[in-house]
Amino acid sequence: MDHTTPQNVDPAELAKFSELAHRWWDTESEFRPLHQINPLRLGWIQQQVPLAGRRVLDVGCGGGILADAMARQGAQVLGIDLATKSLKVAQLHALEAETPNVQYREVSAEALAAEQPGQFDVVTCMEMLEHVPDPASIVRACATLVKPDGWVFFSTLNRNPKSFLFAIVGAEYVLNLLPKGTHEYAKFIKPSELAGYCRQAGLDVQASKGMEYNPLTRRYWLSNDTSVNYALATRKAAA
Repeated sequence: MDHTTPQNVDPAELAKFSELAHRWWDTESEFRPLHQINPLRLGWIQQQVPLAGRRVLDVGCGGGILADAMARQGAQVLGIDLATKSLKVAQLHALEAETPNVQYREVSAEALAAEQPGQFDVVTCMEMLEHVPDPASIVRACATLVKPDGWVFFSTLNRNPKSFLFAIVGAEYVLNLLPKGTHEYAKFIKPSELAGYCRQAGLDVQASKGMEYNPLTRRYWLSNDTSVNYALATRKAAA
């Protein structure tokens, strides 16, 4: 990795996820919510753009839950992250599960954008923007990495009293769905802010979706309520 340029990364965030790395693929661990929402996210992405045969980049791939699933849909997937331990877990899982067409690299989105501009049909960046110091920089990198007419998907957390209550107080402290300290409210991003970053980067928002959770049934579903968790599907203008 090139250490000459400052990384758009929070060392405390990397340490947090590295500590939990061995638990990524334990579906009853702290990562249970990611395993539960993965089929929903994957299905929504596939509705916008069928993944089979596409070259796909997953930015902030962590232990590879989404990258692995997209590869199993027939995509050629590269997952990138800066948390070394999480990447090792992703690579190990791909070997054990014999997942075809998936690779992982320890590289920042910005560094890869300088190296491989316009090389991917689809770029995904899920549950990652709320963990970096400069989310707009990641959005710009994703826009650079995708081909003209290609798709970029983002998901993150809205910033309002309800999301504070649900995503931090509820998920981390009451229901213990997530490790305490997973999220920092000040880093949450309003949909209007994320849409602004996208527009500035040359990405047009095509669709948005919210995600809801019922703690009694422990069930997640997609809806039009973007007040807590939400995703944006964006597209780069054709050349």
